[in-house]
Amino acid sequence: MRKRIRGRVVLLVLATLLTGYYIVPSVGIVESLPSLFPGFLPRAEKVNLGLDLQGGMHLVLEVQAEKAVENATDRLRDEVKRLLDKEKIEIAQLSREGATGIVLKVAKAAERDKAQRALGDLVTLDKVPGATPDELRLTLQAREVRRIEELAQRQSLETIRNRVDQFGVTEPHIVPEGDRRVVVQLPGIKDPQRAINLIGKTALLELKAVDTSVNPDDVAQGKVTLPADLQLLSLREVDDNRQAIGKRPIVVRRQPVITGANLTSAEVRPDDQGGWLVAFSLDSEGARLFGDFTGANIGKQLAIVLDDTVFSAPVIRSKIGEGRGQIEGNFTAETARDLAIVLRAGALPAPVQVIANLTVGPSLGQDSIQKGVRAALVAAILVAALMAVYYKLSGVIADFALILNCILLVGILVALRATLTLPGIAGIALGIGMAVDSNVLILERIREELKLGKTVRSAIDAGYDKAFVTIVDSHVTTLITAAALFLFGTGPIKGFAVTLSLGVTINLFTALVGTRVVYDWMTSRRELKALSI
Repeated sequence: MRKRIRGRVVLLVLATLLTGYYIVPSVGIVESLPSLFPGFLPRAEKVNLGLDLQGGMHLVLEVQAEKAVENATDRLRDEVKRLLDKEKIEIAQLSREGATGIVLKVAKAAERDKAQRALGDLVTLDKVPGATPDELRLTLQAREVRRIEELAQRQSLETIRNRVDQFGVTEPHIVPEGDRRVVVQLPGIKDPQRAINLIGKTALLELKAVDTSVNPDDVAQGKVTLPADLQLLSLREVDDNRQAIGKRPIVVRRQPVITGANLTSAEVRPDDQGGWLVAFSLDSEGARLFGDFTGANIGKQLAIVLDDTVFSAPVIRSKIGEGRGQIEGNFTAETARDLAIVLRAGALPAPVQVIANLTVGPSLGQDSIQKGVRAALVAAILVAALMAVYYKLSGVIADFALILNCILLVGILVALRATLTLPGIAGIALGIGMAVDSNVLILERIREELKLGKTVRSAIDAGYDKAFVTIVDSHVTTLITAAALFLFGTGPIKGFAVTLSLGVTINLFTALVGTRVVYDWMTSRRELKALSI
């Protein structure tokens, strides 16, 4: 009997010490503590607070998936041209029609069927004859359109997550919502506009040849029409303070030499004018293409294009065969760092639009914490006092179980690196309420057994035995509900479900083991004639 009591006491002490170790940094004594067992247990750090407790940003972004479909159709159009050139089929017209259609006209009507056979490998396109004998109409299949749209959201989610991780936000919350939307919560963010710029930037990097055969001002004023293989972009201009002051037109080749898909790294470096630039490296394929192009175009300009804006258009002085380049734009250290982040994280597959932007001030979060702590303390004191007055010594033992419950719950939350939010606090409060109910149920059962004339020892055993099934039943049904909330809920609902589940599980331990070991210790020392209850 005493060995069994001793084992449970050791278990309770170890559990309390371990969870207390994780709570220490959160009470302001130290910032963090080293891991007790490196590689096995995480180090003890401050509890992470959610958006509603420390302030920050709540963004709802919508992925413009139709743009991803248009981009896919454009890539297929380029592939059509490559296949027909391979078969030496002359093309009279090749253009995209709408988001999913491609119109192909061959120079010789007799080669239309040959062209259709040459495109047989493009299984994602439906191929039907057009209105004229020399025309072929290609349409992206519906299932392929759905696949591209779903992939655009998944890729956008991962790209945004990578950017936020490199931005340095602690415990961001990034989840999909519906078919096209992404919810981003950034607790503790201090520069909301910078975060929006970083997250929402498409960051499509392209290196394109500058065309000087056409006056860009004439094109901008509508005096000249550009052929299909050229496009008019804007060259970014900045002042001495590295602030954008305007843009001027520039004509470039539509087909890029290389794109950001060939990028392997991007880092910030100082330039010769006391500003900053972004240096990048290319993979082997990109390095080969870059080297061939620069070697064949010495003395000509190369435009460095990001999201259809030309940041710089340097003159090629020599062949660049190492696969290295740099983006110069008179950047500040901050703008250069953000550009490097989005380049490393990759381009978004489609533009994103900010649907909702809610900024929660830190003062509001601090007010929520103070009110929550105050309410919890008042409630805890009132409950503990009521239990002690109504159940006397047995009520004090129940209060001990409640304190132990709180220590274990908070310690486990910190150890799991959980983010504490107001719904999470509500889950904790509900769990503590259930702990009170469990203890009340046990004490009432014991009182009933004592009224029947049983000895203290027998009444305690019978009280726990009869309350056991009811306590387990109520806790298991609550766990099932919490599991459903976690599986089908999002954001705050999941936080509520996690704290409620942990609270319910710990309740079973503290109510059935924590208080029981105290009663067993009391009755094992001597035979009690009466119990203060």
